[in-house]
Parts: sequence; C-alpha cells; structure tokens
Amino acid sequence: MIRGGRNYVSSPPVFSNDSKRLLVCAGNSVAVFSTDTGLQVASLDGHAALVTAVIVVPASTPGSKILCFCWTASLDGTIRYWDFAVPEMIRSVGIKLPVHSMVIPSLFNHLVEKSEKAVKSFAYICVEAKEEAEDRAKGLFQVRKCNLTDARLVGGAVLAEMKKPEIITMSSCGQLLGVRRKRKLDIWKVPSTDSGRAVLKKITLHHTKALTVIAFHPTERILAAGDATGRIMIWRGFGNKTFAMANGHVNGSSMITDEENPGVRGSDDAESCTTWHWHPAQVNLLSFSSDGAYLLSGGKEGVLVVWQVDTGKKKFLPRIGSPLLHFTDSPDPSFSSIVVTSVVLSLDGSMLCTSEVKLPEDGLGHLVCLKFWFSKSKAGDFSLSTIVYEPHRDAGISAIVFHPNRRMAVSSSFGGDFKIWTSNSGAPMKEESQPNSGWICHAVGSYKKKPMTAAAFSPDGSVLAVAAETVITLWDPDKNLLVAVIGEAITPIVALSFVGNSDHLVSASWGSKPQLAVWSLLNLSTCWSYRLHVEAIASSPDSSSFAALVLISESGGVYDPNEKSHKTVDGLILLFNSAEPNPVAVWSVKKAKGGALAFIRNQSSDEESSSDQQQAAQTLLAYMNADHEYVLFDPHGTEAEELSVTRWKSQSSPEESGQVGYASLYGELLPPIPSRKHTPWSVPSFPTERPWETIFSGPSHNLPPLTLLCGPFLEALFEKRTAVEE
Repeated sequence: MIRGGRNYVSSPPVFSNDSKRLLVCAGNSVAVFSTDTGLQVASLDGHAALVTAVIVVPASTPGSKILCFCWTASLDGTIRYWDFAVPEMIRSVGIKLPVHSMVIPSLFNHLVEKSEKAVKSFAYICVEAKEEAEDRAKGLFQVRKCNLTDARLVGGAVLAEMKKPEIITMSSCGQLLGVRRKRKLDIWKVPSTDSGRAVLKKITLHHTKALTVIAFHPTERILAAGDATGRIMIWRGFGNKTFAMANGHVNGSSMITDEENPGVRGSDDAESCTTWHWHPAQVNLLSFSSDGAYLLSGGKEGVLVVWQVDTGKKKFLPRIGSPLLHFTDSPDPSFSSIVVTSVVLSLDGSMLCTSEVKLPEDGLGHLVCLKFWFSKSKAGDFSLSTIVYEPHRDAGISAIVFHPNRRMAVSSSFGGDFKIWTSNSGAPMKEESQPNSGWICHAVGSYKKKPMTAAAFSPDGSVLAVAAETVITLWDPDKNLLVAVIGEAITPIVALSFVGNSDHLVSASWGSKPQLAVWSLLNLSTCWSYRLHVEAIASSPDSSSFAALVLISESGGVYDPNEKSHKTVDGLILLFNSAEPNPVAVWSVKKAKGGALAFIRNQSSDEESSSDQQQAAQTLLAYMNADHEYVLFDPHGTEAEELSVTRWKSQSSPEESGQVGYASLYGELLPPIPSRKHTPWSVPSFPTERPWETIFSGPSHNLPPLTLLCGPFLEALFEKRTAVEE
C-alpha cells in the first residue's frame, strides 16, 4: 500500500509584498511558489503538525517590499517567524496548545528584537483548550491572546469559548476582530496601542441561520456575513454606540425598533441590516474590493458574484466548475486570476491537457482556454504544445478525455457540443511526440443542442460515448457519426466509464434523484442501477471490474447535499463486477466529498517474476480524498483491510448458509442474494427479494428473465412453520 499527497487549500494562501511569491499551507509545511513560473521555489519546514495559518508581514514603506517575513501557526502548538526568501526560521513561540486560526493586528511592529521600550506584538489565536481536564472533557475551543514578543499566552485573556474551532477574521486596519459562533457574530475592538492589559470592547450580532464566513469593509463600519442557506447579510454602522462609549457597555433594556434600525434583531448595535440572496448553497467566501465599492461572494455552486455595496446590484463571473473556498487579493493590480478547472493525463503519461479560466476584471478579459502539453521523460516534466482559446465559444468545458492508443482527445462543453482534437504529428502513441507538433480540431458533434456533460472512450478507442444531459450518445470518433443513443437517465449524467473487457458502460448522475447505472452495449438498455450519489467512478482496464466512490448521509442512507454531516467516515468505495449488481467488496473512507478514483497498472519487476509462473500486470486502485491525500492498494489483496473499518464480501460459502425452501428441494436457479445483515451500512436500492412486484415498472425490452422470477416466487408459496420439538 502506498500513501501520499497533501492539501493545498486547507487554509487561504497569501501573496508576498511584491506579488512574486505565493505562500500556500501544505500539510506540515508551507510551500512557496513563484507567480511567474508556477513552480515551487522553497518550503518552510519545521512544524510537526498541520499548518493552519500563514501571515506575511506587510511592507511599511515602498522600499521594504523586498522583505520576506511571515508568521505561521500549526496544530503542533507553535507559532513561528520566518524569512521565506532564504528560507530560514528566525524564532519559535511555544503555545503548547493546537492553534486552529490566527490573526496579528500589529504586524507593522514585526521586529521583535527591539529595545525594551518597543511596542510588543500580539496575536489572537483560536486554540484547543487542553490545559485543564474539565475543558478537555467538554471539547472546548478558546479565542485567546498571545504575546509574540515574550513568547507566552496573556493570562486570563480568553475572549470566547466554543465547541468547535472557528476562523478569526480581522479588518484591514487591524482594529476589529470577528468570530462567528453558529447564529451570531462576536466583534471586538482592538486598541491602537495594545499593552496587553487593555480590555477589549465587544458587541454581538444575531442571525437565524448558521453563519459560514464574514468580511469587514476596508474603510467604513460595514460587515458582511454569509450563511449556510446562501444568504448574505450586510450590517451597516455596527458598533457605533458600543465602541464610542467609554465603558464599552450597552443598556440592554433599550430595544431597537425596526423603524429605527431596519433588519436589525433585538438590541444589536447596528444601524441597519440588509439581506442579499442569490447563492443556492452555502456561502464560502466574502471579500471587499480595496476601495470598498464591491463585494465578491462565492459558494458551493462555483459562481463568483460581484455586488455593488451601495445599490446591491450584482453581476456574475463565469462558472468555475468546483466549489469556491478562498479568495486572496494580490498587491499587484496587474495580476489576474487563472483557475485550472480540469487536468487530464493520457494513458501512457506522455500527454497532458488542461482547461483554464481567466476571471475578468470589470466585466472584461474573461477567457476559457484549452492547453495541450507533451513530455519526453518519465520525470513528469511537461512542455506546452498548443493553446486553444475559446474552444467552445464562451461555454465552459465539462470533460476532457484522451484516446487510449492514439494522439486524439475529446473535449465536451455545457454549450451543447463536443470537439475531437488530433495531433498533426501523426506519430503513434508509443512514439515520442515532436516538440513542434500541434493539435487541431478534427470534428465537432452535438445532439439536439443539449449540454454535453461527460465523455469516455471505449478500451480499444473504437467508440466514443458522450452524455447529452440525461441521454448517452455513442459515436464513431474517426467518422464522427452517431451510432446509437441510450435513453434516458433520471437526472443529468456527470460521469461515464467503459468497463474494461466487458460490454458494459457505467454512468453516474447527480441531482434530486442521483443514480449509478450500468448499461449494456449489446441491447442498449439498463442492466441494473442504484439510487446513490456517486462522487467518482473508475474502471479496471484489464477486467470487468469497476469502482464507485459513494457519499453516504449521517444515517448511512442516500447522501443529501443539504445535510451537514459531522461524521468522520462519509463515503464508501464499492467494487463491482459489472455483470452483477452485488458489490464484491466495500470499503469505508474519509473525506469522500470531492474525492477521486483511478485504476493504475503496476508492472511487476523481472526479479520478482518466479520461474514457474510469470506474474501478470497488477492493477492497483487509487483513492484520493478531498484533501488530495491518496492511497494505492490492491483491491483484491489483504492490505486493503487497512483502508476501512469493515470489508464486506458479497459471496458466502455454501457451508456457512444452509439451503431452505424451494432451493433445498430443487436447487438454486441463480446465486443467492446476500442478506442485508451482512452489509455494514444500509446502502439503498439493493435488488429486491420480491421482483415480481415491480416486473412491469420498466420498458418491455428490459423485463427480467423467467429464471430470475421463478425461484423467489415459488419460495413465497411455501408456508413457513416453526419447528416443533417432540
């Protein structure tokens, strides 16, 4: 078993002062990338656990932009100060408590080795309270104050306590701190000259739904917050009374009416509260523009919305294709954002194709491009071969697939067409591609102007399957001829895969009625299907096996995207033989949402090959979770037991299960269907034990054979009696 990988999006990245470097939290270290080349140029190593925050010390003068200092926080209980240009750690502050979030208001006073009269530097951190047994039993998390100059926590300075770690947000001026706590926001005002003993003034704003993200206006007393339902609240004039009073308290008996302060709840200290609602799902990011005129919001649906703060009018940036998590401003205004929405590697690893989206500025500059890359070495170094701008006009690319044994690729789009691309070098797959070879469009196809949502080649490359929303179209890729249409799925199809050396095609659909379906290419009909939310599918190239990554709900049933799960195990890997609806094996996995699967050929070395038997190519199953951590294992070996809590095999030995009823008299017509009690989770839609009740629910050409109905039907005619002891 091989493990590896790390998450690059667990915490927001940050630019250096000159915008030439990008610092990204990557596991137990911080990766430093060059913004010019995109290559990693340095790594800040030293933390013993996950790095949760990285903060670049801002430049106090234009000439100090070349300085490269930063603070990092980690779950190992340390806060470290770095020179990331060298790179070198300058000092370490031992907190002895896991740090989940950190902000530093007085970053301009970053020179900690000053005279005794120098202003001390403080940080506000969210830590796991493990100092006392009582706190550890409750599982509390605290927002505390840390003296970075003296390397210690400020005694008694606990700002808040909560049951789960929260992100601390700081205003751009460094005078306001905000922490969301379920349905309310706690906001503190930090004094400009903090001696460590000052009492912070605090207000609390309330909401009816769970809050997910907050953002402060750069110049005015305006606060934006997003919630789990997709709404955005705008509080104006918050804290005008509390923060202006000397004692920092508000008379709780004075109620604020809706006429005086519209939208404000109870006695919250704010002039008004406005609600904007466009996002259909949870809001993950909020960011004000540098001048405060615009607010950017993004969420799970993958759309970035630009709001005018004064009017509430909005405009949309293109759908990026994946949930938005963070947004980071660059100090260099000439920089634009490029989002890689898809990366596909050819079967032999010699070709790479990427789909990129350039986000526009003020409505201008939006661009979608397709890039083809080639590699001459096995080290994984790729060189750019061809750039295709706007390959499907202004529509987004839904899928990219390579031909299994030719220099051919297919891209499908939500705009209603797909394109077949070929290399003009004409070299076979096994030969090296020429550096000056390019890619051209060979053919264009569409079906009833429906969005093309997925694509896949057959193992020999003779058939191209393209999903046209809810139907599957089969094409001859050489002649670009429509061969057949397989109808119709319940909801839009998002993934397709041909199953190895069988005549089956697997599809996955999302929506209100998600579905995993296996289709027969011989009679162009459904073989079997489950109502499951499938995150990813992969087929073995050398057998009739395929694997599906399935999301499970809190109760273990069909995954509900609106349900917020707190389970560690949230997914299953189901291994199937395409001809049978019963899983061969089931593994439970973590962080399945956003995960991926792939079968990888692993050739055995000549030294390992025994003289009595030549070892064949071993196929490994690779699973990568949402944090980009991966594991490779043999799905038929014993090492796969380490991956899960329980492995369930659908086949049981005849000695363990005695034959009863009709089978005991006349034998079995078909292999027995396993009992539900053997299933570690209640995976829905397993084959029913009374198939005759739904015999006419499908199309006439897809009726089950008589042999499938005869056994269970005759079994039901037997009268079951309890044994009587004589």
